[in-house]
Amino acid sequence: MTTTFSFSQQLYIDGRRTDGESGTRVTVLNPATEEPIAEVPQAATGDVRRAIAAARTAFDDGPWPRMAPRERAAILLRMAEEMERRLPELVAVNMAEAGSVRWLAESIQTGIPVAHLRDMAERVVPTFAWDRPVDPFVAPGIGIAQGQMRREAFGVCALISAYNFPFFLSMMKLVPALAAGCTVVLKPAPTTPLESLLIGDFADAAGLPPGVLNVVTGDVEAGRELTTNPMVDLVSFTGSDAVGRMVYAQAAGTMKKVILELGGKSASIVRADADLDGAVRGAIGGMTVHAGQGCSLLTRTIVHESLHDELVERIRAGLAGVTVGDPSDPATAMGPLISEAQRDKVEKLIRTGEVEGARIVTGGGRPAGLDKGYYVEPTLFAGVDNSMTIAQTEFFGPVGVVIPFSTDEEAVRIANDSPYGLAGGVWSADTAAAYEIATRIRAGSVSINGGGAGVNPRVAFGGYKQSGLGREWGEFGLDEYLQTKSITWSAR
Repeated sequence: MTTTFSFSQQLYIDGRRTDGESGTRVTVLNPATEEPIAEVPQAATGDVRRAIAAARTAFDDGPWPRMAPRERAAILLRMAEEMERRLPELVAVNMAEAGSVRWLAESIQTGIPVAHLRDMAERVVPTFAWDRPVDPFVAPGIGIAQGQMRREAFGVCALISAYNFPFFLSMMKLVPALAAGCTVVLKPAPTTPLESLLIGDFADAAGLPPGVLNVVTGDVEAGRELTTNPMVDLVSFTGSDAVGRMVYAQAAGTMKKVILELGGKSASIVRADADLDGAVRGAIGGMTVHAGQGCSLLTRTIVHESLHDELVERIRAGLAGVTVGDPSDPATAMGPLISEAQRDKVEKLIRTGEVEGARIVTGGGRPAGLDKGYYVEPTLFAGVDNSMTIAQTEFFGPVGVVIPFSTDEEAVRIANDSPYGLAGGVWSADTAAAYEIATRIRAGSVSINGGGAGVNPRVAFGGYKQSGLGREWGEFGLDEYLQTKSITWSAR
């Protein structure tokens, strides 16, 4: 099979490209057409172990952790410049393997993570408190105790990414890990490996030392090796909460640090005084951005009962104008789901909503005229109680629910009645009241009158409850990949 793209699609281990030891290859499909676009090696356990060993040697014996932070930042800046030069290629790959529409591919999927890398190199690393002296302390009977607090790289990091935002999520992990002086093994999702494999080219162009970055493919076996191998010090995983619990348990055997960015069923509270135009746009975006395949998307709209019917009708009318189809067409607003299996899951949950008594306002099937591709119509449910499966379970598809409330206290209770706590939103003309509600929502990110979670690299991103552990972006993400060491001495 001839690949669509000219860059190497081999594994990247210890600064070299390789097909791996098994000889097995996996076909990558375009979810909009169901056509093959590439074949990549399927990493065997031996390949993953070689990648881990390369990262271990690079950390223990190589120059990367021992460089001054500004030296590392200079190399990372060269990586950013190479990514910027090849941004059109990144955009094309993302549209083909992830099914992103063009505006999304150019912004959140590729443009923002590259900006994050540049911001880390130019702003965060030079101003971060890497070392600081400790005020002397008079210890009775001992003398004056003095010391210094050092921040040091955590070690070898296994970075396991997800399919929905493949380059974005890989970079959210890779950027702080490298800036901290860690060495890494990056494993993308099996359905979207190409953008992560391409990062090896950027590392070569920037002069990253061999072994600092390793990229392997694979599925369950590769992931298990990364989470259990004693040479790995830290695991960062993005994916479902079910798999996140497995990662957490597997890493416990060797006491690895674990960073988890998991699922969400995020709620948007629309008060009686809200700007409905903005609330409608927000609800439609929560359902249709990347076909709803975003963990922080606001898919539960909790609306004051006085606005319920009007809001439902306006969302229905707005969804009627959403163009679903070819992601490469600039006129397309929503593309496909990633796979047939994901489409089946979403369709099953839609049927569950009907069985439990919710009402489909619009959608519920497959778009007419799209015989190829993993498409589902944007689907809106009303008549929803928050205890229903469709209000508690993450669809990861273009489905939203609307739930009425009568008081602010009830709205907050409904919003917090979820196993997840990743994001939230409040719509209100009274910004003070909206802020008070935001403080009571148990979620890692809450927006007021618009603005999405996870797109500003200077704001911490992460979840409460079963949405995960740890934070990403900027200095918050950098801190996760650092150990704190106390060096003390006494002076009599």
